[in-house]
Amino acid sequence: MQSHPSNLQHPLASRLSWALLAIRLSLFLVMFVWTLDKFVNPAHGARVFEVFYGIGGVPEIAVYILGAVQLVLVFSFLAGIAKRWTYGLIFLLHGGSTLSAINLYFDAFHNLLFFAAWPMWAACFTLYFLRDADTRFTLGK
Repeated sequence: MQSHPSNLQHPLASRLSWALLAIRLSLFLVMFVWTLDKFVNPAHGARVFEVFYGIGGVPEIAVYILGAVQLVLVFSFLAGIAKRWTYGLIFLLHGGSTLSAINLYFDAFHNLLFFAAWPMWAACFTLYFLRDADTRFTLGK
């Protein structure tokens, strides 16, 4: 495991690596719970595909398979493995999720919780953009 990005001075690198770890852990927590939801309540996962992505009739087995793939992704993300791909996929998946609810933002005061997706998406971008500096407790470069 690396402890500091080599291109920054040590005190800044140390603080940055802790901050990026905090972002990675918090994003993992949300993505992990969303993943678990596919196993705990696959009918909810199917409804999400129908309501937000216009894909109706998703069978329960497909929700389980997507959940399994997502589980591998979120644990790889947590471990900092293949950061360009895992951090990038998390950024794209969350971006798709955020944008799929675009109509809800027009009725803001009845859908306030959906606005939490925007700073989370910004955190996904930040972590992707600074992935080389995210070295604290990672298995990847």
